[in-house]
Amino acid sequence: MDYPQLLTLPNLRWMFKRPWRAIAFGFGSGLSSIGPGTVGTLWAWAFALVCQYFFIGYSIADVCILLIIGFGLGCWACGKSGAELLVFDHSGMVWDEIIAFWMILLFVLPCSWKIQFLAFVLFRLFDIAKPGPIRWIDAYFKTWQGGGFFGKWPQLFRGFGVMVDDLLAAFFTLIVLSVFIKLGF
Repeated sequence: MDYPQLLTLPNLRWMFKRPWRAIAFGFGSGLSSIGPGTVGTLWAWAFALVCQYFFIGYSIADVCILLIIGFGLGCWACGKSGAELLVFDHSGMVWDEIIAFWMILLFVLPCSWKIQFLAFVLFRLFDIAKPGPIRWIDAYFKTWQGGGFFGKWPQLFRGFGVMVDDLLAAFFTLIVLSVFIKLGF
C-alpha cells in the first residue's frame, strides 16, 4: 500500500490510482486547498442541476435508491481512503457532503435559486459548526477504538461515521429550510 500522507498531500495522480479514492475525494473536488467541503458541495449542486435538466423523467424512488447506494459506497470509499491516509475523516474526502447535499436537493428541487442558495448556506453552516447531536456523533466515530460486532469491519464503520454526521447536517438543514419556506422566504 502506498501512504502518501508520509510524503505529500493527496493529488490527482494519487486519487485516480484507486477507485475508492476517486469516490471519497469527489472525483477531484475534494482536492481543493481552500474549503474542500464547500467545493465538494458546490460540485454536488452543479451535478444535480445538470442531472435535473437531462433526466427530467426520473422518479423519486429511483433517486432514493441511488442515494442509498451512494451512501453505502461512501461508507466503503471513505473508510478505505481514511485508513490509507491514517486520517479517518480527511478534509479532502467530500463524498459525505455530496450525498448529503443531494439528499437536500431531492426534497427541495425544483425551487427558486434563493431556496437552493439558502439550502447550500445552511448545510455548510451545520456541517462546519456541527451543533449538538452532529458534534456528538462526529466525536464518537472519530474516537472509536474498535471492538464489538463492528470490530470486524473497522474501515466500513469509520466510513459510516464520516457519512452520518453530514446526513444529520442535511436533516437539520431541511428542518430550518422548511421554517424559512413556511415564513415565505
